Amino acid sequence: MEKNLDSIQAQIDQQNDDNDQVLSFILGQEEYGVDILRVQEIKGWERTTPIPNTPKYVMGVINLRGAVVPIIDLRIRFGLEEMVYDDTTVVIIVRSEDAVGTQKIIGLVVDGVSDVYTIQPKELQAAPEMSGRVQSDYIQGLATINEKLIVILRVDPLINEGILAQIKKSLNI
Repeated sequence: MEKNLDSIQAQIDQQNDDNDQVLSFILGQEEYGVDILRVQEIKGWERTTPIPNTPKYVMGVINLRGAVVPIIDLRIRFGLEEMVYDDTTVVIIVRSEDAVGTQKIIGLVVDGVSDVYTIQPKELQAAPEMSGRVQSDYIQGLATINEKLIVILRVDPLINEGILAQIKKSLNI
């Protein structure tokens, strides 16, 4: 069940340095989560400016208060069927850090946000080594909350190695 975006954004804004908070979101029939400290904000869908010669999952860029932010459709990136964007489509703006400490901001298009959960590190189960939609390098672990399984993603490798590196490669940078 999806919560009100304003309520979830308020929870994000109130978070301190507690590293075990995750924002969960829906993609298809699956629920995923990211470290809440990596979430900058949640926005509704807006039209992007396309970038030629990028992978299909790069929807384009938006101007976010003066910053050019690439927008990535995680459905396409993870090999799920494409969806039509509408008023319910959500973009989670996340921050990642590369190996030299440079901050990157990127928008992730998801079906909807779900909730904010507290997950203790000891509650995470290791992701099984298998070839699925999401490479295991990008999975921090699996958590069971209220009898549902949530795949917790590792934002830095997903963004830097799984997305930005491929965009640079496709642009021959």
